[in-house]
Amino acid sequence: MRALVTGGAGFIGSHLVDKLLDNGAEVTVVDDFSTGKLANLESARLRWGDRLQIRALDVTSPDLARAVGQARPDVVFHLAAQIDVRRSVADPVSDAMVNVIGTVRLLEACCRHEVSKIVFTTSGGCIYGEPDLSELPIDERHPGHPCSPYGASKRGVEEYLHAYAALYGLRWSSLALSNVFGPRQDPSGEAGVISIFGGRMLRSQQVTIFGDGEQTRDFVYVSDVVAAFTLALDRGDGLRLNIGTGVATSVNTLFSMLSEVVGNGAAPRYSPERPGELRHIALDARLAATELGWKPQTALRDGLVATVKWLRAAQGP
Repeated sequence: MRALVTGGAGFIGSHLVDKLLDNGAEVTVVDDFSTGKLANLESARLRWGDRLQIRALDVTSPDLARAVGQARPDVVFHLAAQIDVRRSVADPVSDAMVNVIGTVRLLEACCRHEVSKIVFTTSGGCIYGEPDLSELPIDERHPGHPCSPYGASKRGVEEYLHAYAALYGLRWSSLALSNVFGPRQDPSGEAGVISIFGGRMLRSQQVTIFGDGEQTRDFVYVSDVVAAFTLALDRGDGLRLNIGTGVATSVNTLFSMLSEVVGNGAAPRYSPERPGELRHIALDARLAATELGWKPQTALRDGLVATVKWLRAAQGP
């Protein structure tokens, strides 16, 4: 099998690349390296050699079609995106250029070069809007609307997926991810509260919690998310599928758990909440269980231990 992974040098993408290569696929990574890191692919390059090809390319570039044609993938996993909610609020045009125009360019390339299926990555934390706490966990039928341009761009792309399936027969699945965490998530990056908190704790720096800390998130471990992607290769066609644990964990609770794992007892600093961010979210993933045979396997604490271990190693002595 030949696979192309956009955003394949990123946090989730590089783990997916590793899994695909382990399963025997030939993989082409397309990444502009604005946030992705070549170091995330280094072990795969050393182990698999020419079975991994890397193209430094922006998904908004007209050269994207040529890259897809050269790779001749059977399936495309589309993870490249502008993922910062705050940045989307400040600059919604740039957000739409990457998340909408970039995806449409990719869909055009997939049809031109007879790609069998595209697996799209959407945001389970943004596309449903602000649900009431009593509604959690929410399933794919939740009628809410996005509260940020980022969420709107992700929601809008799904309409393009429907259109390209109707016009050209392009198969697709859309995985709505909750808050993914784990090794390789940048502690100084634009998203990922666990890696940001953990990195600061390990450096003996004070952690900032925006709002009162009682906002809740659904934290799912990266290896479980990668399993969902690989299952979607030949299942879940034409569906959005929630990928989460269904458990709502407050930021204050998360802070306490991480403090215990790291061994850091410093109190956090509280700052005003940020515009565009949700108060509560947790995802009902029963449809993924039915359609993909997927369920989360990693307990939050176990994932935190593994993530802190990686952060310690990455930080160095």
